[in-house]
Amino acid sequence: MQKLLSFVLLIILICGITEASQVMIIRVEDAISPASARFMVQSIERAQEQKAECLIIEMDTPGGLDQSMRQVIKAIMASDIPVVVYVAPQGSRAASAGAFITLSSHVAAMSPGTSIGAAHPVSVGTGQMDSTMSGKVTNDAAAYIRSIAEKRGRNIAWADSAVRRSVSLSETEALKRKVIDLIADDTEALLDLLEGRQVIMGQDTVVLHTKGAEKVLVEMNWRDRILSIISNPNIAYILFMAGLLGLYFEFSNPGAIFPGVVGAISLILAFFSFQTLPVNYAGMLLIILAIVLFILDVKIASHGILSIGGIIAMFLGSVMLFQTPDPAMRASLQVIIPVVLVTAAFFVIGVWLSIKTLRTRPVSGDQGLLDQEGDARTIVNKDGGRVFVAGTHWSACSDAEIAEGAKVKVVEVKGMKLKVIKSE
Repeated sequence: MQKLLSFVLLIILICGITEASQVMIIRVEDAISPASARFMVQSIERAQEQKAECLIIEMDTPGGLDQSMRQVIKAIMASDIPVVVYVAPQGSRAASAGAFITLSSHVAAMSPGTSIGAAHPVSVGTGQMDSTMSGKVTNDAAAYIRSIAEKRGRNIAWADSAVRRSVSLSETEALKRKVIDLIADDTEALLDLLEGRQVIMGQDTVVLHTKGAEKVLVEMNWRDRILSIISNPNIAYILFMAGLLGLYFEFSNPGAIFPGVVGAISLILAFFSFQTLPVNYAGMLLIILAIVLFILDVKIASHGILSIGGIIAMFLGSVMLFQTPDPAMRASLQVIIPVVLVTAAFFVIGVWLSIKTLRTRPVSGDQGLLDQEGDARTIVNKDGGRVFVAGTHWSACSDAEIAEGAKVKVVEVKGMKLKVIKSE
């Protein structure tokens, strides 16, 4: 009986261990930014706390910031559990910073139809690097990726060429050249391939048990999601433009409050984003100059010349705002062109209305009565008379006598008295 009880307890214990086995999965489908790096680092820490079998990072990234990439790599290197980077789904890529992170993982996997590489460093500042600085940055990045590849037992020569010559590989070429460890059609297939795989963790070797493990999908919390969204160059650009326009509305119409509040919040968020993006301050100044030119064209009758200059300055500034050859880190022309056109149209319409107002004849006050026509209700001469003009009876006078009932035309306004002539 005691043996039977011990056997049952053993079965329950084994079942409990099996049920506790879990694999954490996260997805990174954007540029490597401070927000996405924070998410990956926190996920690694969470997986360690929950003693997961491993953490799988499903990645599709065009690249990102060097500092954010290094934060992730440090966390992977210091992790107590295996970190698997899986370039997926099909059609994804691990370019630039993504290639570094993939090579640093304990197990690197790719799905069919994916690519890895193109890891040459790009300028992420207010100007282009000179040849000396570019050489230093490239050598540093090459040494870093060689160190990572050597640590994980991967192709050191290819890793160096990925930085120096921006070469890329398909998943089959990467497996053949020992850049990655596995090719898996999907996450389920990856878990099957990971089952029983030995992973070196420091001085120890860990055997993975992933087949049938509970899959726990971890998503970004709302805070990190917001930070990730506003760190997108297109969103940062739109926030910057909305902030400038909001403040312009507030200063043009003091007391409106709402445009000023929205503009101030948008500008603060935009400047937060600019801290994580390759901002070119010459481009920013050109955009501010464009807004100033638009405002001046409303105040000064330049017949549209200032607005044309503003449109040119805004477009050039928008294109130059994020100066980097990496498309993932600059605003898209599909966003820039509509924003420039809408902003320019707003100010151009304002200029047109101002010019139209200046050319429109006054319809009220003394000036509004000039050239108005009416009827003589009495005889009108130098001594006076009565006329009906603009729906009102007026006292009037005329140098030449005008018969009662004749048509008259106002030529001068003298206080509450009109000077008229006979209308032809």
